[in-house]
Amino acid sequence: MRKTTHPLRRKREGRASSQPSLRADCFENREYKVVVLGSGGVGKSALTVQFVTGTFIEKYDPTIEDFYRKEIEVDSSPSVLEILDTAGTEQFASMRDLYIKNGQGFILVYSLVNQQSFQDIKPMRDQIVRVKRYEKVPLILVGNKVDLESEREVSGADGRALAQEWGCPFMETSAKSKTMVDELFAEIVRQMNYASLPEKQDQCCTTCAIQ
Repeated sequence: MRKTTHPLRRKREGRASSQPSLRADCFENREYKVVVLGSGGVGKSALTVQFVTGTFIEKYDPTIEDFYRKEIEVDSSPSVLEILDTAGTEQFASMRDLYIKNGQGFILVYSLVNQQSFQDIKPMRDQIVRVKRYEKVPLILVGNKVDLESEREVSGADGRALAQEWGCPFMETSAKSKTMVDELFAEIVRQMNYASLPEKQDQCCTTCAIQ
């Protein structure tokens, strides 16, 4: 009988955090499941840990699947995020359907210093649409490692063009310098808030690009 290997799962708690209010919309307290996807080495774990704990990790185990929980206040409304930082190795790609089925919002991360990681992200978005059977899934495209600008292989224009094609927000971040990290998670909360309101669904994930 063939033995199936699963990534190690860990659960971590984050302290409550408040984000700047950008709109006056009021939403009730909600809990959301966010899934962070991307190929190995793009900085998924570093982004998540930076957001939850405020620290930057240089090294990580790509076979570890981490589960985080953190309170966040967005637009004067508190929410609780359950963040799944998925294992990025190809060995665990077959498990993505389960992650996607349970997720409510998705952060798709590529490294802007690795062109292949940009190509790898495209079938992941296709997989999300296939599993969810819905085009307007709350999703953000993220080009990480903007602190390595001199080594850039993926232009900002390419990232914006792909986000426009998908109809979702786009951000360039740095887990190391914490550039746009808090803004990233605040924006995915907004996407999920809007998607949960039937009268606002058509406004969710429009062709916007955030720099």
